[in-house]
Amino acid sequence: MAAGIVVTKHTKDSLGEKEMTDQPLLQFKEDISIVLCGEAGQGIQTVEHMLTQTLKLSGYHVFSTEEYMSRIRGGRNSTLVRVSSNRVSAPVDRIDLLIPFSSGGVRHVQRKISSETILLGEKKIVENEYQGDKFIPVPFSEMASEVGGPIYTNAVAAALLAGLLGVDQEVFNRYLRHYFSGKNENTIQRNLEAAKRGYAVSEDLLKSGRLQIELKKRDEVKNEILIDGVEALAMGAIAGGCNFLSFYPMSPSTAVAVYLAQVSKEFGIIVEQAEDEISAINMAIGAWYAGARGLASTSGGGFALMVEGLSLAGMIESPLVIHIGQRPGPATGLPTRTEQGELLFALHSGHGEFPRILLAPGTIEDCFYLAQKAFDLADRYQVPVFILTDQYLLESHYNIPSIDPARIRIEKQFVETKKGYKRYQLTETGLSPRGIPGFGEGLVVIDSDEHDEEGHITEDLDLREKMVNKRLKKLDLIREEMVPPELIGPDHYKTLILGWGSTYHLIREAIGRLEMEDVAFLHFKQVYPLHPDTMGYLKKAKKTVIVENNGTAQFGQVLRRQTGFNVDREILKYNGLPFSVEELADLLKSAFH
Repeated sequence: MAAGIVVTKHTKDSLGEKEMTDQPLLQFKEDISIVLCGEAGQGIQTVEHMLTQTLKLSGYHVFSTEEYMSRIRGGRNSTLVRVSSNRVSAPVDRIDLLIPFSSGGVRHVQRKISSETILLGEKKIVENEYQGDKFIPVPFSEMASEVGGPIYTNAVAAALLAGLLGVDQEVFNRYLRHYFSGKNENTIQRNLEAAKRGYAVSEDLLKSGRLQIELKKRDEVKNEILIDGVEALAMGAIAGGCNFLSFYPMSPSTAVAVYLAQVSKEFGIIVEQAEDEISAINMAIGAWYAGARGLASTSGGGFALMVEGLSLAGMIESPLVIHIGQRPGPATGLPTRTEQGELLFALHSGHGEFPRILLAPGTIEDCFYLAQKAFDLADRYQVPVFILTDQYLLESHYNIPSIDPARIRIEKQFVETKKGYKRYQLTETGLSPRGIPGFGEGLVVIDSDEHDEEGHITEDLDLREKMVNKRLKKLDLIREEMVPPELIGPDHYKTLILGWGSTYHLIREAIGRLEMEDVAFLHFKQVYPLHPDTMGYLKKAKKTVIVENNGTAQFGQVLRRQTGFNVDREILKYNGLPFSVEELADLLKSAFH
């Protein structure tokens, strides 16, 4: 945590006219929160990327997340970068260092600025928006222009921050060369010169004693993976055998398709941008019919067009994996913000009754392993499997030790058919042998109408009832290997906090700050069907509190429907932003009284 401010006698600032203290303005010992703010198109993501990568390579734990408006240019966007001696995986409200790149940037994050926040930036940008005494003028534009133009501001700023945090300049330069390896040598040299100037400013600031940063580096972190939710989910799909993706662009899910397209040749994946979401889901179903492992990736508005195709998968008992990157609705809503608002939509979508599985990753590791597991479950049980993420989880970065792509073996479940093959043979378990066209002598017949065991249309009402029962029987099999909820905290708790999906790290860190021995956290990675142990956890608690990023406690409704249990208290947020750790800790504290 940041320490207090030390104010003593003043001396003139070598970087500008403003007088500053000759003692440390702020001392950072374990954790520092940096916010970059500016307009879309100014390259804030470039600064974030260069900074987080080089910090990780230097041995620091890092976390970053973004919030941005739905526009290509202009507006106000901000990126939070947490750097710590210990593992960090959640956003905080606290701003220790703020760099505004354009006018309006300070106002955009005004409510998070405290008396301890230090601003680094250009006087012309800051002077009309900030009246505090913790401003250090840095002529970013001037330095960038001397190098070659405003485009080099990003390298100056990233290098300045890296220098303040003790990143060796050679490490930064090596990564900068790697980052711009696709550019010509002149561009690389100019960026290196910009970085040199940023490091010079950081050296002056550290020598003056105005900032003291004492974060500990961890050698083991240098070899860890710095990854975001998009990359983890896409790699998990690859590890799960995904070899076909169909989609129509819709944020935040588009990034998954972009990533898989970039590696499609290397991993033998067909990536198809369909003309619309209706075509996309039907293509994915067709891929499974042909023996591939298909993924349809979309967001809530796009999934609305996929619902008829979902029912088709339910009727023909086709495996299917659907990724929904949730964002606020209804309609277009807030297309670049986050929300857990589509759980009930995914659960109840489609006409008729058929089984499905809903997975909700809570961590970046979960994004990988649950995506991998989704393909295995879909193939084995011949049902649609949903992966519910959201903008916040997909676009958050932090370092993790490793991932194991071999955790689940890829075992395709289709069979070689024989003459007289019955695609929908009635069995005790509800599972019929799944054949694919051309593999064996049997004819593989499917139809969207109700059908007999061979797959031909029927209106035999007794057979109809048997087929419905057959499909629903699969739920009994699915329940035998569901992903159990994770309990964090003491077994003998009085208060139980409930959460699902992307709230995992937020709730975990917020509870840790409360330091209450009788509070535990139960996190659900599979939100439907519910694990059989769920009711046992709920009954043990004297008080239950659920935390969700939506307006109606959607998972609370699922719990009530599946178990009859009513949660005592709801903590909900639905303004398009995730909870912060401090905000959630305060809300939880008030919920206990």
